[in-house]
Amino acid sequence: MNSRVFIVSNRLPVTVRRGPEGFELERSAGGLANGLRGPHLRGGGWWLGWPGPTTDFTDEERSALIERLALDHLAPVFLSGTEMRRYYDGFANGFIWPVFHYLTGSVPNKTEDWPAYRDVNERFADAVAERYHEGDLVWVHDYQLMLVPELLRRRLPHARIGFFLHIPFPAAEIFRTLPHREDLLRGLLGADLIGFHTTSYLRHFVSALLQLLGLPTQVDRVVVDDRLVRLGVFPMGVDAARLSALADDPSVLAEAAEIRAGSEHLLLAIDRLDYTKGVTRRLLAYEALLHRHPELREKVKLVNLAVPSRVAVRAYRHFYREVNALVGRINGAFATPRWMPVHYMTRGLPERRVLALYRAADVMLVTPIRDGMNLVAKEYVATRNDERGVLVLSEYAGAFAELVEAVATNPYDIDSAAEAYYTALTMPPAEQERRMRALRTRVATQNVHRWVDGFLQSLGASDRSVPGADGVAAQSPDTALPAIQSARRLVLLLDYEGTLVPRATSPEQAVPDEALLTLLCRLAARRRTEVHLLSGRTTGFLERWFGRLPLHLHAEHGSCSRAVGRREWERRPIPAPGWQEAVRPVLADFARRTPGAMVEVKEAALAWHWRAADPEIGSRQANELGLHLGQLLGNLPLEVIWGDRVLEILPHGVHKGVVTGELAGALLSGNLLVAMGDDRTDEDLFAALPPESVSVVVGERPSRARYRLRDAWEARAFLGKLLSPPP
Repeated sequence: MNSRVFIVSNRLPVTVRRGPEGFELERSAGGLANGLRGPHLRGGGWWLGWPGPTTDFTDEERSALIERLALDHLAPVFLSGTEMRRYYDGFANGFIWPVFHYLTGSVPNKTEDWPAYRDVNERFADAVAERYHEGDLVWVHDYQLMLVPELLRRRLPHARIGFFLHIPFPAAEIFRTLPHREDLLRGLLGADLIGFHTTSYLRHFVSALLQLLGLPTQVDRVVVDDRLVRLGVFPMGVDAARLSALADDPSVLAEAAEIRAGSEHLLLAIDRLDYTKGVTRRLLAYEALLHRHPELREKVKLVNLAVPSRVAVRAYRHFYREVNALVGRINGAFATPRWMPVHYMTRGLPERRVLALYRAADVMLVTPIRDGMNLVAKEYVATRNDERGVLVLSEYAGAFAELVEAVATNPYDIDSAAEAYYTALTMPPAEQERRMRALRTRVATQNVHRWVDGFLQSLGASDRSVPGADGVAAQSPDTALPAIQSARRLVLLLDYEGTLVPRATSPEQAVPDEALLTLLCRLAARRRTEVHLLSGRTTGFLERWFGRLPLHLHAEHGSCSRAVGRREWERRPIPAPGWQEAVRPVLADFARRTPGAMVEVKEAALAWHWRAADPEIGSRQANELGLHLGQLLGNLPLEVIWGDRVLEILPHGVHKGVVTGELAGALLSGNLLVAMGDDRTDEDLFAALPPESVSVVVGERPSRARYRLRDAWEARAFLGKLLSPPP
């Protein structure tokens, strides 16, 4: 990749600490730091973030630190203790974190820390803008910096900006409880590409845009201020090859054997000590396991490694006390002079010791009540080169969608969770190997390098704006008149409603007037000229109004065609119309709930119109319908097409571009295609044109067309000019 990559995250991949001879840099071992280190070093860009507490550093020490970090292309964003307390502990982790993890009861009553969150995001945006060069890719990470994309867009209008959310995006009903929710959404929409771990998180985001901003959003894209924002699913992985190699180191295996000594069964859990990780419910399930299966006592041990975090947040301090009390209760009730049921540690361990724990554990318990992905589950799988061990995985971890061979558990159901633990402990070796082999293949393939490359390639290739929104299609097609009039043979491809006549509130009202019929006849009679009328209307409509004219007719976006002089319609292969029986009631239900909306039944398609509905209500309902259809039609060869206040369901491969492609393939040298259209369905028409063709969009919407006319009346006037002899 030629572009420099800017990585923007709350923390740098190193932590600055005071040492005997000044400051020291300690490299982070987290998944983000490991995954992005290679692209950062290769890309020649900058990694911007907070370096750790430096409030007691002198000016000279800070200058020296900046110079030292610059050697590794790291740029510190210095924050005071007050700023970190209010921006990080206050708003980011006091409000965003609990809401995004569905724990609205943990949200504080006051939002006085919002200004600090906004100001720190401004600081990060300034730091990027200072170092940015044209062509750089900027990749912003996670919930602490949700305003940065939009703030950067103000400073760098043409920059290519990506954002990735590492935590869940909640259902819209939950997200709506968050103060300053609209500001956060607008902040994210400054990006060109927004990435999520799972499809459900993306779907929740789209629903929030619909409900709170009323944006006309499709499943994987949204148009904001004539700019296209793409949405994508990029499940994060781990460096599986590196972890697998380290896990076979003799010192790691020797330590794993020491850990196993004296334990017939070993359960392992490794988390940050966070209330979203399900620690208390895991302990309760383990307690229930010991009650229900007393034969396991003195034979099983739970090693629970919990690294404290966010100790400044009040909800966490209460949670720590609760966990400590529960560990004490279990050990007090079941411990014997020879056995301690829970081995509880609240500190970080070196990586090799963690790998030894992975290799020693019979069962890995990953049981969060909500988690964006959870890389611990993938790390455990990557280290099990022996293809033994069992992963017990919460249904509420993002990784659950990928790691389907794990033993599933609902952490809210204590009794069933206890039985899931028992199932894992008693699983036969052959079944362990079958499951682990499949898990390891998936984790090795969907690794962190694939995640990084996939996101950056999508960001680098993504359209920066809606085609035509930059004014490319602003010029009149009059400049192309000489070439059109002198073409050896002219092929006109004309959309109907919205292009040749104004759009009507219902299909029955889209009737051509005599002046248009006369114009079309004169164009068809022009020497060396073919006229093709392409419409979303049915064959019956086109037959009734244009059947006697010397025109080539194409109905329902090209699914049916009739050549001049023919009486029979030629129908392209499409799926059997049985799918309409399942979809039509859904459209009818939405029409009943949207005054002014209606359903149009076609031979090959269904359409849901809202031209007569209130624009705001119709747009909201259409977007909600689009989301619903995206789930309903996910496994069918159908697609949802958005037109001008109409949503159509069409078979895959049925669009106006098919007609264009067929005609272009039969063109001879000197022949010219001229296409005119007004809505989204006509973009397929324009996209299929040969490069030398003339494309004209009618109306003000963004388009890939080369030329633009204001309305149907201007379109007719332009076509009338073709009847004049060439100069």
